[in-house]
Amino acid sequence: MDWKQIPLGPLQTNCYVLFNENKEAVIFDPGGHGDILNTWLIENDLRPQAVLLTHAHFDHIGAVEDVRQKWNIPVYLHETENDWLTDPEKNGSSRFLGGATIKAEPADVFITKESELQAGSFHFSLFHTPGHSPGSVSFYHKETETVFSGDVLFENGIGRTDLPGGDYETLIKSINDFLMPLPEDTAVACGHGNVTTIGNEMTSNPFLHGFS
Repeated sequence: MDWKQIPLGPLQTNCYVLFNENKEAVIFDPGGHGDILNTWLIENDLRPQAVLLTHAHFDHIGAVEDVRQKWNIPVYLHETENDWLTDPEKNGSSRFLGGATIKAEPADVFITKESELQAGSFHFSLFHTPGHSPGSVSFYHKETETVFSGDVLFENGIGRTDLPGGDYETLIKSINDFLMPLPEDTAVACGHGNVTTIGNEMTSNPFLHGFS
């Protein structure tokens, strides 16, 4: 079992591909450049089983249709953002891309609560971690000791809270309630920048002092 970080799209958002020894895979946040992502999957003989979205901001969804149609796989998204894929105003592309817009068809599976999630052959503990966006979720994969957290927690930082639906106090509570209790050596697969660990952020993240 392993995963690969692949920066994609207009903001070089980190897409992650988690795969097992049977060459089955799930894709997190395909932010753009679907041709590059699909070519990499083919070259590595991987068979995607699902697309898991940590949230539906434009820089995380640009290649959703490219991979969904290529592999005929379901897309998972929290129900709070159920119409963001189809609405450039809500996903932010109409405001940040200088007239260009990003749209996709609705998700196939809507996440409704914290739970255990089975996506194809892969099992996750699912946490609703709003604050950056109302439907932000984090996927904890125990086998690889990794949490795929999107734009919730970064190396020495946290997600923006000045976008529609964002809230600073909510974000800090999400991190404190769901991410900080994870084992300290858990890898944090962030939506942007470097991969970090829960332990590193406990000790060095200036936004989290008092929560370690």
